[in-house]
Amino acid sequence: MDSLFNDSEISACGDELGRRVYTSRLLGRDKTLVLHGGGNTSVKMRARNAFGEEEEILYVKGSGWDLEKIEEGGFAPVRLEHLKRLAQLSALSDPAMVNELVTNMTRASAPTPSVEAILHAILPYKYVDHTHADAVVTVTNSVGGEARIREIYGDSVVVVPYVMPGFDLARLCAEMFSQQAGPQTIGMVLLNHGIFSFGETAQESYARMIDLVRRAEDYLKRNQAWDIACNGDAQAVANAGLDLARLRKDISAVAGFPLIVARHADTQSMAFARRHDVATIAQQGPATPDHVIRTKRLPMLGRDVQAYAEAYRAHFAAHEPLARERKTMLDAAPRVVLDAELGLCAVGRSAKDAAIVAEIYAHTMEIIVRATALGGYRALPAQDIFDVEYWDLEQAKLKKAGKPAAFAGEVALVTGAASGIGKASVDALLARGAAVVGIDLNPAIVSLYKRPDFLGIECDVADEEQIRNALARTAAAFGGLDMLVLNAGIFPGGCRIDALKTDEWRKVMRVNLDANFVLMREAHAFLKLAPRGGRVVIIGSKNVPAPGPGAAAYSASKAALNQLARVAALEWGGDNIRINSLHPNAVFDTGIWTDEVLASRAKHYGLSVDAYKKNNILRTEVTSRDVAELAAEMCGSLFAKTTGAQVPVDGGNDRVI
Repeated sequence: MDSLFNDSEISACGDELGRRVYTSRLLGRDKTLVLHGGGNTSVKMRARNAFGEEEEILYVKGSGWDLEKIEEGGFAPVRLEHLKRLAQLSALSDPAMVNELVTNMTRASAPTPSVEAILHAILPYKYVDHTHADAVVTVTNSVGGEARIREIYGDSVVVVPYVMPGFDLARLCAEMFSQQAGPQTIGMVLLNHGIFSFGETAQESYARMIDLVRRAEDYLKRNQAWDIACNGDAQAVANAGLDLARLRKDISAVAGFPLIVARHADTQSMAFARRHDVATIAQQGPATPDHVIRTKRLPMLGRDVQAYAEAYRAHFAAHEPLARERKTMLDAAPRVVLDAELGLCAVGRSAKDAAIVAEIYAHTMEIIVRATALGGYRALPAQDIFDVEYWDLEQAKLKKAGKPAAFAGEVALVTGAASGIGKASVDALLARGAAVVGIDLNPAIVSLYKRPDFLGIECDVADEEQIRNALARTAAAFGGLDMLVLNAGIFPGGCRIDALKTDEWRKVMRVNLDANFVLMREAHAFLKLAPRGGRVVIIGSKNVPAPGPGAAAYSASKAALNQLARVAALEWGGDNIRINSLHPNAVFDTGIWTDEVLASRAKHYGLSVDAYKKNNILRTEVTSRDVAELAAEMCGSLFAKTTGAQVPVDGGNDRVI
């Protein structure tokens, strides 16, 4: 555990709140301390109210903010005196506590204060830091964890038994702090939860956190419980794409909505999934209850989703009165799957959620393995985990999240995705919540977007092996395939039939027809497993119903592709796959239409560039986005009962009409 503190950086931070932001971000940068919104920090400051009176304010991390990226606006200012008075109450429900926190902020637009705000308030220090440090949680989650903590820290920390975050925890901490704290106290350990440090300056509180966590790491090293050995034979199983797609379909069926399933077949994940004792060490519970909402109570071992769901529902039924009282939303689908062949599969409503699950469980695996080596992993009792999973405040967050995006949990693949209609299709699908794979011959596709719900693959669609590899990578990244937008194609220069060379004809056919045939054939097995049914959108051309001279190869290839789509619609309907075609025309915001080419073509017809762009019946310009938005809608509910359709998107063309 190394300190990231820099004297020159903090000197530029200005006031106390600025320094609070700086050290909070340092904590957030270290994922062994804080993961995805976990942990919280605070500072106590004085400020004048509207009456000119000076009062003490607790600035505590607001709900929804990540310490790594927190700003001053991410801290909720709450009147300190009110928080201290709340701590003296004998009882206070969590919803009532949150109401008291929100109604006693000094800035109405501030985020909801952390549920641990009262705990921060009662600690008599200016700066307070709280993390879920892996090393500390490892020790507390081992057999004899409390004794080990006292051995490591002596009287430098107050040790508090586990209590769920909220008012009761604040009360207990206040009581135990008054009993145990002394001049030597620099921190507080909450068993099975995390660790606090505090100080009179931001630097002091941060330095103490680093020191305390380092002591836990050193303890694990001294007891040969730090280095994690992975089996040398923990190799990933190749060609697991359809296995993943089947698993995803089963999990989505239990959940009642599509889910992303991201495979992680790294050495650590494979070795953990293949441990002889995985059924024992992985089935006790999460490393900390703070992660149970993301990862569920227990991972699923193997691929029997129905058995997992039945066990989960039985767990729910055992606590049914309390669960019903809290009006919980039961989702019996796993969020973590451990399989000897697949490794770790992280499940989420979105690619971002799945990525968070994977990162949390990667740390969980390390904690479990180290605690096992230390003397045995021991999680909290099932009741405590249940209380967090169905905590009314967490259920309120789920309800507040609202209706998911149209394509949440679904996966789309777009060809020719680096520019033009393809890129616009990627954007339209991402905007609707899909995870999107874009493939293109242009290597720029790989870095088109840096976000968890996009995967760019450099791929020659005319190469069958590259197509199969792209589908395998799609399945590994997101679990399967729901939507396929066939956009890639080439438009050669004008050439009359009597001058058209065979090689040029075959080149156009290979890209515009053969490549799409291969991709449809190879994608069929994946589309057949799509939770809501597969969808294919063909980007055709006005040249299908109304060909023009000099475009024999292009027109014939697009017409053949259109006929292929019609046959597929007939053949694949029984597999719940629908195929529809769009026929755009005169889409000029693509790479082939430079300003010079546009000017030249407009001049040829005796038109201005603007008039040339709108040379259709509706006198409107057709853009890549227009085509892409309609392509995305064809994958949605409005076209749920339509297949084999051909829709022009050309502003109206008299030859087509």
